[in-house]
Amino acid sequence: MDRFETFTGSILELNRYLQKLKDIEMKPFGLRANHVMCLYHLGKNPQGLTVTEMAEVCREDKAAVSRCLSQLIQRGLVNGNFPENKRSYRTRLTLTDSGRELVEQIYQKVDAALIGGSTGMTQQQRENFYATMELIIKNLSRYIADREE
Repeated sequence: MDRFETFTGSILELNRYLQKLKDIEMKPFGLRANHVMCLYHLGKNPQGLTVTEMAEVCREDKAAVSRCLSQLIQRGLVNGNFPENKRSYRTRLTLTDSGRELVEQIYQKVDAALIGGSTGMTQQQRENFYATMELIIKNLSRYIADREE
């Protein structure tokens, strides 16, 4: 198998497993995979995040994040002070009490999944793996930027 096929196949398969895992873990809460990262990052940022900031940390587009957050607001897991009952990308969103309780459960599930996924790896192998992924991302980003000019 050549490098391209191995690389792309591995990334795609890893992404499929991550999405499946998110779906499985969120199903008991009546949530979907796309809710995980919004809840996760709001939990890490108790001061709140705007939709724009959330899109950046989730690495998603603003429209998708906005739809996700609207669903979480309807479920009573997220709140924000919207100007005159209008949505705004600048409104700072935070977790509600029930949202914070759910996020604590999500963190436990994330920890369990990370332990399960890295079974058989040494700490050094984990560090090398993440450093290598970051380097590949940085290099590909630069490569694409050069091609877009």
